[in-house]
Amino acid sequence: MQHPKMPVTKPFLGVACLMLSMLALTGLDATGKWVMATGVPLLFFCWIRYIVHFLLVLGIATPSLGMTVFKTQQPTLQLIRAVAMLLATLTFFTTLSHLHQAEATALIFIAPLLMLLVAPWLLRERSYPSRWIAAAFGLVGIVIVARPGAGLPWVGVLFGLITACLFTAQHLVSRMLARDNALTTSLLSGAFGAVILTLAMPFVLPQAWAVISALSWPIWGLIFLGGVCGGMGQLLQIQSYRFASASMLAPFIYLQITFAATFGWLIWSHMPDGVTWFGIGIICASGVINSVMEWRRSQRA
Repeated sequence: MQHPKMPVTKPFLGVACLMLSMLALTGLDATGKWVMATGVPLLFFCWIRYIVHFLLVLGIATPSLGMTVFKTQQPTLQLIRAVAMLLATLTFFTTLSHLHQAEATALIFIAPLLMLLVAPWLLRERSYPSRWIAAAFGLVGIVIVARPGAGLPWVGVLFGLITACLFTAQHLVSRMLARDNALTTSLLSGAFGAVILTLAMPFVLPQAWAVISALSWPIWGLIFLGGVCGGMGQLLQIQSYRFASASMLAPFIYLQITFAATFGWLIWSHMPDGVTWFGIGIICASGVINSVMEWRRSQRA
């Protein structure tokens, strides 16, 4: 998403906010995977997630911005971003229903490298050989993680790669939303998802009512916790870029794969095998090394 242009004076606080953001978003993924395994429909879980997200951002943004938080100078781009975010949410939770959390998270981390490849054409940015090399190594890592011998369902791998493409589109459009406040972007994306999924509920609830009405209170708590984690993850991510530059924060983003593996081990007693970790390491290394090179390039400029 577009990050507010503010003085970068507290880099360590920015890193802390980013880490908390990744922890919250990993919690969202884990709760979604858990409750869907109990039979909760995907659209119903995402509906609650978007409503809580919208209300949370609205409650935080309106005291300082009032109703102006809904005003956008780029409505078409906001709509494109909201559509990409909603589709990415649906496809990623579909991925999680087929794959373990660590492998699913690793697959979507090809998105930052894809963004570097298409940015020269869409954002008029200069292309560098280092970006192509990093993307190539990232692709090798994806092939290792999703190798036939790993036993990953092809449906999950396919939806994971679709999610990566959607995340790429979401982040590219976010960078184009230069004239809108970051809270506006987050709020409008949440509002769009909440409205679309609310319209879908008359088609979802009648068939799923037997399952939903029998849910225990702990499962309801997890559903709402997922919404809180999603909203807080977005807000903490915005806050992190207020305190630290994107180039400084970029290498830390890949730690989310470690968070996902830890959640998978604690909740489902699953830990990727050595070969899968090798592929994950290649993905992370290609992203981190490229981020460092981009930072040095910006410093020279």
